[in-house]
Amino acid sequence: MEVKDYMSTNLITVEPTTTVMKALDLMKEHDVHRLPVVEGDKLVGLLTAELVAQNSPSMATSLSVHELNYLLNKTTAKDIMLKQVITVKPTAVLEEAASIMRQQGIGVLPVLESRGNLVGIITDKDIMDAFIDISGYNTPGSRLFIEINEDKPGPLEEISNVLRDNNVNVDTISVYHREGKVQVVLHVDSENPDEVADFIAQRGYRIISSMRK
Repeated sequence: MEVKDYMSTNLITVEPTTTVMKALDLMKEHDVHRLPVVEGDKLVGLLTAELVAQNSPSMATSLSVHELNYLLNKTTAKDIMLKQVITVKPTAVLEEAASIMRQQGIGVLPVLESRGNLVGIITDKDIMDAFIDISGYNTPGSRLFIEINEDKPGPLEEISNVLRDNNVNVDTISVYHREGKVQVVLHVDSENPDEVADFIAQRGYRIISSMRK
């Protein structure tokens, strides 16, 4: 799956000259914490609620409400925005976006097309939604966790053939390598996980667990 399949395209943006007060109002109105800063279609920065907080007077300030509002209306996005923004292409795979977020310790990536225009934004929440979708977690059926031998050729084909011969359809399949072992997670359309587990176990595979979803 690619970033373009899960990114948000209905963007709430601000301009460099937008006041911090206006930006805060937009964040509250649309329940967002990050706002791309654009000039036309070009991304020039990123404004976040955290940056606003870092550049606002502390709660212990002696300033009046009027004085605080004056400061927020005087300060603009370009004064405090993040200028070196890490981005991603719409054709990047989700794993790449997730890896960038993990390595950089960030929760959002603006999405730029080849000409540099802002076409979307993808967040850590979008990545989590994609993971849930791809795993088939919300789809009815059964889940089976199977341990396979790396030295045995064609295990996935054999398991698929067993399920096909017993009229069981595979919705999703995931393969994990852990501690020198390979585990396969199957999501199938059967409502009887124990029966499906028996089909596979009869071919010599160890069923770690099976459950109805």
